Amino acid sequence: MKRIFLFVAVVAVAMSATAQKAKKGAKQPMATVVCSQGFQGPELWNRLELPVDKNGFITLFDGQTFAGWRGYGKSYMPSKWKVQDGAIYFDSKAKGEGGDIIFAHKFQNFELEMEWKISEGGNSGIFYLAQEVADNSNKKGSLEPIYISAPECQVLDNERHPDAKLGVDGNRMSSSLYDMIPAKPQNAKPAGQWNKVRIRVKDGHVQHFQNDVEVLSYDLWTPEWTAMLQASKFSEKSWPVAFDLLNECGGPNREGLIGMQDHGDDVWYRNIKIKEL
Repeated sequence: MKRIFLFVAVVAVAMSATAQKAKKGAKQPMATVVCSQGFQGPELWNRLELPVDKNGFITLFDGQTFAGWRGYGKSYMPSKWKVQDGAIYFDSKAKGEGGDIIFAHKFQNFELEMEWKISEGGNSGIFYLAQEVADNSNKKGSLEPIYISAPECQVLDNERHPDAKLGVDGNRMSSSLYDMIPAKPQNAKPAGQWNKVRIRVKDGHVQHFQNDVEVLSYDLWTPEWTAMLQASKFSEKSWPVAFDLLNECGGPNREGLIGMQDHGDDVWYRNIKIKEL
């Protein structure tokens, strides 16, 4: 099955999960997740069996391998992303290829949980409802950047990175909806310490939680959402392609990819899991 977004065929992925409570002595429940190994052909699929915990959360990263993960617009993981001490680690000093990464399965209604740790002065981000969209103004095969199709939950060293003082009312600080809604209360732990984030998307209603505290909520695909975009760097006047993609983020099926950003700084992500709602 093919779906067209700005004239590019995007792999349609399917998922069936059984999150039943495991009886004593029984095997742990598993979810069958079908991931796209490349973004241009539905024949490039990888079927994974991923563990499901007692609360129905599917483990997206096993702490050892990149099964299900690849670079944005790529069929492989860029070499600057590594596994370190049970975490996905971006090594800014390593030689090789960088770039944003995705878990290559589209989710619609979900709760996403993970922990992140940022280096001093570091910047990164967590994307959701992302699409792999062709850049029709550029050379064949190139893509628009992930952040113009997906809302971004900011990952930041609030004390040292200049973004913390830019934007409006702190809307570029950690766990904010980047450049639109500030995370309040701002309860991030400093660089070098683990922070927990939870992102809940249900029928367009979105909530960000930081360290178990709800810090913002908003509603997609509403006049209020459009107005927020118009007041941001993604406005129709400033960046019309970004405005169109974000205004209808998730595409016609209101679903998309989970991604993490290479912003050129060391960052770690661990305990990545998701529950479909």
